Parts: sequence; structure tokens; C-alpha cells
Amino acid sequence: MGQNLSFRKNNRRKKKKKPQMKKKNHLKFTNHSKKLKFEKKNYHITKNSLILAGEILCVCLVAVLLIAFFGHRVSNAGDAMSPTIENGEVVLVDRLIVDMKTPSRGTVVAFRPDGNREVHLSIRRIVGLPGETVQIKDGTVYINGKEQKKYIHVSEIKDAGIASDEIKLGKDEYFVLGDNEESGEDSRSETVGVVKADEIYGKVWFNVSSGEHFGFVKR
Repeated sequence: MGQNLSFRKNNRRKKKKKPQMKKKNHLKFTNHSKKLKFEKKNYHITKNSLILAGEILCVCLVAVLLIAFFGHRVSNAGDAMSPTIENGEVVLVDRLIVDMKTPSRGTVVAFRPDGNREVHLSIRRIVGLPGETVQIKDGTVYINGKEQKKYIHVSEIKDAGIASDEIKLGKDEYFVLGDNEESGEDSRSETVGVVKADEIYGKVWFNVSSGEHFGFVKR
């Protein structure tokens, strides 16, 4: 009996299982939700667009002013300014310069004879300036009693007209001549006479017609 009891006790001890350690499950939860990104609106785009629009507007305004004051187109009628400017050629007139300073000798100007706005603009060259005396004798122009050769594009003036006698120019009067004395009228003619400052439309400075005369109008 004693042996059986010992045997049973031993068997029970053998049958006892060692306690197993439970493995801890480490659960990982993956967050598959997308992160929300809040983008700030780029206000610089609108600002830059406004700046660009403003710059374009300024350029357009400047272009309009340049055309209005420096690029007024006038067609030459007649051969009075030949060969410098031929009949039908188109020139640009600077309207601003005559308001800023008085035209100098040799300047080609566009003007309205006797201030008549109904007639086509005439184009001639200034020879006599305000306060001077002008006379044409023996085919030559005299300014204040001295022979004037510079800026005179006519070799010999056959018809002196009213300038056969000395003409005293007022403080706002100019004496003009064409480069071709055989064609057209200028200050030698009674119908044109001296040109007043307020009759001058502007300075003729550029010939836009294609051909040999294209370019700046020479003095």
C-alpha cells in the first residue's frame, strides 16, 4: 500500500503541467485616414495680376500721349518743301515742343495760314525769328542786314514778294520759306505773310513715308 501511494503521488506530480506564460498580443492600430491639409490661398497671384494690369494701363496711356504730342500724322500737300518733303509724303508732328520753347531757325513747322482751321496744314521752314528784320534782295535772304546762308535750302530766290522791303517781325512772329521757291506760297506771299506763334501747330521732325526720305527731317 505504501508503495502504491508513493507511485500515485509521483504520477500526479508528473501530470502537473507547468504553467504556460500567456503571450501578450501587442495590437497595433494603423490610422489609414488621410491627413487633411488646409492650403492657404495665394493672394500674391491676385496682387501681381493687379500690378501687371496697372503697368499695362500706364504703358497704354503713355503711348496715347506720345502719339498725341509727338506722333500726329500730317500729309504734305504740294511741292513747296521739295526735295526735303515731297508731295503726299506723311510726316510726324511734335506738338509739345512748340509749347515748351520757341522754334529755332531752320526748324520745319506745320502751321495754319492766318490761323484758318478750315484749311490743310502747311509745312514750311523757319528763316526769320521774332524781333528780327528780314529782307530778300538779289535772290539772297538777309537777316538784320546780314546775308543768311545757313538753313536756307534755296540757291536763288527769284521772287522776293513782300520781302523785297525789310519786314520787322513782332515778338511772336516768324518768317517761313519753302525749300522749293518756285512752288507754293510762304511768307513772301501776302496771302500767307508772317506766321504767328499761335498759328504754329507743331514741329515736323520725322518722315514716315517709305523711300529715300524716310527718317528725321533735316534742318
